[in-house]
Amino acid sequence: MKTTYREAMRAALRDALQRDERVFLMGEDVGAYGGCYAVSLGLLEEFGPERVRDAPLSESGFVGAGIGAALGGMRPVVEVMTVNFSLLALDQLVNSAASLLHMSGGQFNVPLVVRMTTGAGRQLGAQHSHSLEGWYAHIPGLRILAPATLEDARGMLWTALEDPDPVLIFEHGSLYAAEGELDDAAGPVGIDRAAVRREGADVSLITYGGTLPLTLEAADGLAGQGVSAEVLDLRTLRPLDEEAILATVARTHRAVIVDEAWRSGSISGEIAARIAEKAFYELDAPIARVCGAEVPMPYAKHLEEAALPSAARVAAAALEAVSVHA
Repeated sequence: MKTTYREAMRAALRDALQRDERVFLMGEDVGAYGGCYAVSLGLLEEFGPERVRDAPLSESGFVGAGIGAALGGMRPVVEVMTVNFSLLALDQLVNSAASLLHMSGGQFNVPLVVRMTTGAGRQLGAQHSHSLEGWYAHIPGLRILAPATLEDARGMLWTALEDPDPVLIFEHGSLYAAEGELDDAAGPVGIDRAAVRREGADVSLITYGGTLPLTLEAADGLAGQGVSAEVLDLRTLRPLDEEAILATVARTHRAVIVDEAWRSGSISGEIAARIAEKAFYELDAPIARVCGAEVPMPYAKHLEEAALPSAARVAAAALEAVSVHA
């Protein structure tokens, strides 16, 4: 059937609410308003205010309440409107949710799922254009997911809810309106492995989330120039599927990492380090990275576009890599 990323996420929420009475959704504007991005539209009417709860404008408060509910046996799905607002709940996420299992000697799991919108490209200014999923991928005790396809938008949530530990799902704002075909029987998917979205032989383009579409676009353009690019969608940023990363480098012997976040201290740097540590002798060219510019995101459209990765920049990095011969 034809659907959008937004509708696939809504179907995932509906499915979870139907499957398990312990599941409830909580966050700012998720109920009467239908969600800031319309993901939860209609769920309040379908499941009622006990299962779809509007929360006050206090991320520290309702994320903390979600942790408490998880400890009490519930399966909360907490929606934080955008990733920048999650900074107001860092203490709850990092010091509590991620740490309680270890600090309790394995006695207390926190089966919490936190969903949030990430990324730039929509002229929302510097305060609403962050890509901070790499920050959270630094934290032991958290699982970090970045669904980039309709299948993953539909399928990752239930699998995350079955995880006994906290899971953060980062939904790129540019993807919500993305349309495509989704099998009527689509359901839960695995969240442990990266996925090769396009096979290739000359260069590996490694990416995730909102940069997957432009990376695939770059691969299409490269094919017209005689360059066969493999596209690896990481899907999960913690734990990284290191095996898949090393395997794609072993096939193509060149790597371009595409990451909307700032280059300094980014997840792209971690991926590059692992390739250098474990697949150095497979490389026929230096590892390349295409990242966001090291500036607060501009509001002006032309400046925002200049600050973000593009298909042209990815293709240029790939062409430079393949021009290097062993």
